[in-house]
Amino acid sequence: MGVFVLLPLVLPLTAWPIARLAEQHLHPRTATRLLTGVAAVMAVCSTVCLVLLMVVGTAQLPGNPLPDGWSDPEVRAAVPYDEVAGKAAIPALCAVLTACGRTLWRHGRVRRRAHRALAGLRETEAVVLPDDVPYAYALPGGRQDRVVVTTALLACLEPAERRALFAHERAHLAARHHRFLLAVQLAARANPFLRPLRTAVAYTAERWADEEAARTVGSRRAVARAIGKAALVSRGTPVATLAGLAAAGPVPRRVAALLGPAPAARRLPSLFTVVGLAVWGAAAGTAVSAMSSANSAVTMVLILYAATPL
Repeated sequence: MGVFVLLPLVLPLTAWPIARLAEQHLHPRTATRLLTGVAAVMAVCSTVCLVLLMVVGTAQLPGNPLPDGWSDPEVRAAVPYDEVAGKAAIPALCAVLTACGRTLWRHGRVRRRAHRALAGLRETEAVVLPDDVPYAYALPGGRQDRVVVTTALLACLEPAERRALFAHERAHLAARHHRFLLAVQLAARANPFLRPLRTAVAYTAERWADEEAARTVGSRRAVARAIGKAALVSRGTPVATLAGLAAAGPVPRRVAALLGPAPAARRLPSLFTVVGLAVWGAAAGTAVSAMSSANSAVTMVLILYAATPL
């Protein structure tokens, strides 16, 4: 395997340029899908490589339940710096699994609590809660996807801005933005080098919903006003994987984008541009990461099979 087993751990650095440029130059829908796909693949690849390294490290520990042949010099020779890398991968993988588990648990807990709180209300898409705290968010799942908003937030908005708010939240639900947000949250937990992509997707998902809301209500300025007012008074969403009108920033950039022309619907830029080079650079990094992890996994399986006594 050589150093190829370590490549997926650092190849997410190749996606940093596109994480920033996609926010500015790609359509929010394209940027969200592209960045989420890159983050998910790279996170899986780096986790696979941690598992392979952990096998070597665990086999070196006294009293481990693994076959004795898995600690043979021939097996350890497949991993560079096996003494350090193998044993360091054990706590690293435990930390990854713990962080991802906590993220999933918190996401599920918040959604369950929200659905229980709404259980006694009529099954409608929009739920207006009599609450003095201003907030709004899109709640997927259950019998019906719902838009949750409080009377305190509605009182701060004009009629056109209220329509923009509901259109924004419906766009989140229609495009299943919570799945994109959860995927990049888990990816960032699996590999800290993917955090810039998590931040970028949190922004582009909101911009995607902004543009859908502007198209629905027919006024980009009304959506911009609604975002600005909601950001001033709202406390956001109960968890980062749920989307909301004022959930992700920077709000001034979202407002400025809405006050300008609508983004072009072109899917991917030309290769002969800075953005195009960044896109293909991230794609190449993702492909190399996938090939490295697959090659390392196959090689390790063959080596362990040969080292395991029948």
